[in-house]
Amino acid sequence: MSTSTSKKRALTEFFSPTSQKRARVSPPPPNSQAIPADHLSSSHPTYPFSVPHLPPHIAEKLSETPSAEGQTINDQPDLDLLYFQPFIPKSIEKDLFEFLRSQLFFYRVQYKIKRGGIETQINTPRYTTIFGLDETSRFAPDGSIVEATTSKPVAPSKYPTCKPRPIPQCLDELRKITEVFTESTYNFCLVNYYASGADSISYHSDDERFLGSDPAIASFSLGAKRDFLMKHKPVPPKDNDGVSEQINRAKPLKLPLASGDMVLMRGKTQANWLHSIPKRKGGESERGRINITFRKVMVKGGTENYYQYNVGKGEVWNWDDGKREMRPWRPREKA
Repeated sequence: MSTSTSKKRALTEFFSPTSQKRARVSPPPPNSQAIPADHLSSSHPTYPFSVPHLPPHIAEKLSETPSAEGQTINDQPDLDLLYFQPFIPKSIEKDLFEFLRSQLFFYRVQYKIKRGGIETQINTPRYTTIFGLDETSRFAPDGSIVEATTSKPVAPSKYPTCKPRPIPQCLDELRKITEVFTESTYNFCLVNYYASGADSISYHSDDERFLGSDPAIASFSLGAKRDFLMKHKPVPPKDNDGVSEQINRAKPLKLPLASGDMVLMRGKTQANWLHSIPKRKGGESERGRINITFRKVMVKGGTENYYQYNVGKGEVWNWDDGKREMRPWRPREKA
């Protein structure tokens, strides 16, 4: 594949002075670093339990991202990627993976779909959790939801099927840094946990209308290395049309995403390409993998969609370090 090194065009707009190798985002104030991480946490009425802030040593090193220059991959029709190997420093990627796996709450969503008049139950083959709110609303300082334009409380009927919740600090710090290096803004954070090689996600594209045209989606990997597959959507052939023939000859792409790597999918990629994490047997895949994606939702329908398919109405799951597996969470298990 042909690649080119991305330029950090936006850095001088945000930082002064700027390092040639990397830019530093200001770490938390010194007094907050002196407080044990478990004494600071993100809370909200919609959280089943509080989520601790990043430990100081992770927050400090995270401010030194990215660890490598992004490589542009655009040598195929309609493909536009920026690939960081890695984005998150190797010195903290394992600790960040362990921290997020143990401190976040997850769901194993079940839902039903109808195809040809037949109803089928879908069991999501991975653990999911999601945070965020679309562009028409925002969270007030007290955690309530207000209209983005007027700052007035939203009507109870605006989000009838879900209870939106803000992005906790441990993920929001990564979001802020990602916005700088991708020159995009994000209001949603989706986290997938693949417990083993049996957990997967089939070919799909994030091309929903509520994401707007040409959406940018930043996708981080932590934990086990897993193959990230991409292929161009098929294009119906047209008479004497060499373009469709060229597109249908586009080569599939495989990126072996390692812990700390990040792929930015942008431009026409979502409209024209599919991506997946296939099942794998044995080896590193059995150690578990976390995928974090940042994206921007434009309208309230997107908020309801994301919470429906990534939270649903099922029970809460939390990592049990003693058993080394996800277990159903019970309120008494958390102080």
